[in-house]
Amino acid sequence: MNALRTVVFVFSYVFSLIRISIAVDTITVNQHIRDGETITSAGGTFELGFFSPGNSKNRYLGIWYKKVAPRTVVWVANRESPLTDSSGVLKVTQQGILVLVNDTSGILWNSNSSRSALDPNAQLLESGNLVMRNGNDSDPENFLWQSFDYLGDTLLPGMKLGRNRVTGLDWYLSSWKSADDPSKGNFTCEIDLNGFPQLVLRNGFVINFRAGPWNGVRYSGIPQLTNNSVYTFNFVSNEKELKWTDKNTGWTLYSTAQRDDCDNYAFCGAYGICKIDQSPKCECMKGFRPKFQSKWDEADWSHGCVPNTPLDCQKGDGFAKFSDVKLPDTQTSWFNVSMNLKECASLCLRKCTCTAYANSDIRGGGSGCLLWLGDLIDIREFTQNGQEFYVRMATSELGYIEHNSKGGETNEGWKHLELSLFDLDTLLNATNNFSSDNKLGEGGFGLVYKGKLQEGQEIAVKMMSKTSRQGLKEFKNEVESIAKLQHQNLVKLLGYFGIARSFGGNETEANNKSGWNIWLYVSEYASEGLYSTKSDVFSFGVLVLEIISRKRNRGFNTSQTLELNPSWACMDTLYRRYAIFATAFCMDGDGYS
Repeated sequence: MNALRTVVFVFSYVFSLIRISIAVDTITVNQHIRDGETITSAGGTFELGFFSPGNSKNRYLGIWYKKVAPRTVVWVANRESPLTDSSGVLKVTQQGILVLVNDTSGILWNSNSSRSALDPNAQLLESGNLVMRNGNDSDPENFLWQSFDYLGDTLLPGMKLGRNRVTGLDWYLSSWKSADDPSKGNFTCEIDLNGFPQLVLRNGFVINFRAGPWNGVRYSGIPQLTNNSVYTFNFVSNEKELKWTDKNTGWTLYSTAQRDDCDNYAFCGAYGICKIDQSPKCECMKGFRPKFQSKWDEADWSHGCVPNTPLDCQKGDGFAKFSDVKLPDTQTSWFNVSMNLKECASLCLRKCTCTAYANSDIRGGGSGCLLWLGDLIDIREFTQNGQEFYVRMATSELGYIEHNSKGGETNEGWKHLELSLFDLDTLLNATNNFSSDNKLGEGGFGLVYKGKLQEGQEIAVKMMSKTSRQGLKEFKNEVESIAKLQHQNLVKLLGYFGIARSFGGNETEANNKSGWNIWLYVSEYASEGLYSTKSDVFSFGVLVLEIISRKRNRGFNTSQTLELNPSWACMDTLYRRYAIFATAFCMDGDGYS
């Protein structure tokens, strides 16, 4: 066996054949095992004893498959302290500790349990787990110590990868140095707990391969690792432990890491996507370009990509959707399993350090929130079982929507943008209960109030009241228009709150008496989608006519009765016919018509 450059998941047989002869699977305080003696699990699957690996003459205490040839060792006790002769003896102490001793050196290895013991014994279970427990304990799962807590290079059914948050014990796989030396090699397979937990393969401290986070069904970077009738996988995170476990009814060499270049960590650099079936293998994500074009042209993709347009959180960004991919490295991520995708998008939009978001669990249509707070690294495309996530981009990039010149297909991912939802209490606190002292003016169909959010952001709140004569359709049109404008001197649509009921097109606006619609603005804006200049022309025309006529289009008195100036009735018709020239024809009721 060479030093492992891959992780091999090995799953054991569950044999239905029961040995007729009595298999000794237990060691008591008065018993011991010498070199040349073994104990066998009750079903005859595993055997414990001394062995020499490969061409080595050193002796080790280990567990292997009894019925599999050649011998496949799954656990070694004294990995770092080999015996140089055959004088080794395994004993059980009165304190419930397993000790390995020889004739000259004393104790070479021990199980080091700190729990108190009463009539202890050691037993090799049919799972391959060597356990120490109290002889009078009727609980089959109450162990003083177990070998499954101290993994070698093999993951058996029932073993865990992760961390015991109570004891601080880490569960991870580590390679042998060589086929002749089972001491710990350079390679480890572990759950990285920085950010959202993910499975990684390290060479020393350097990540070689990243299986990605668990998405409720599989690891994001191993699409072929799915549950079936032979084996199942599970990921658990609670206040006591964080672990990945597997169960099975069969065994096979199932999967290896680093199958191709795209499995090599960060092969395409930041914001690069690896596509194994194309040449070159690396390309920048849409909306990004190579950081160093000359290096990129030389097939040196390690420097990655940068945005075509720099992000500007204050002026507004949006998100582009990417599908069928391995999720980026989550070491600099944040997660919340109780949030939904819409809440996740809203939170990411408000956090200037957030670069992307996704569901943390893809089951049942998706749930949970996963935010990336740094560069997006180690992304590859899959043909199946990939995942989708949303990447932050400048609004100018989102304004461009790809079309297929032949089929006219639209990439919907480029249209994705999220607004925040605010509850009424937040707005009441921000505006001092819509105090008259906070009133800025009277808008086209309601009042405008100044306010300040809890985090200190100053806002303007425009409210559509229940007495407004402007209907839901017009309200939505105006919201969409302001959401699509992009200019440093225009306000940014931050979010909305609505308690008004929807009403049909055959209902008059005067019937809309049920509540308010409120939108919030900040000092600058940039957004996504297509902007129609006609909306801006019309608004500009209204503004000019208000200045010329010295009359407002709509008035708002303290009794909440909204008055429509009849002299403006022609504005919409002329706008539709003459666009910008409409301002030349409408004055007031006593003037031009």
